[in-house]
Amino acid sequence: MSVKFSIIIPSLNSKLYLDQCLKSIFNQSYKNYEIIVIDGGSKDGTVELLKSCQNKIKWISESDNGQADAINKGIKLSSGNWITWQNSDDY
Repeated sequence: MSVKFSIIIPSLNSKLYLDQCLKSIFNQSYKNYEIIVIDGGSKDGTVELLKSCQNKIKWISESDNGQADAINKGIKLSSGNWITWQNSDDY
């Protein structure tokens, strides 16, 4: 049985970077992971990007109280053995 990772990505108006961030995870050789994007209510097209990936990720888009709040929401949704976060502009 392999270890499952939960990767939480907090996001707010990050469409410019989020696509590259997600692709960097999708391209990893290790595949036992879940991606959870917690978006703070973006208005820049981020939600449309998330909808286009919804068969590969979990996501919500709603107001939050910043990055720590978003990460905590993601932790509550996670099911992995290990939990980590990656910023939406990291790849």
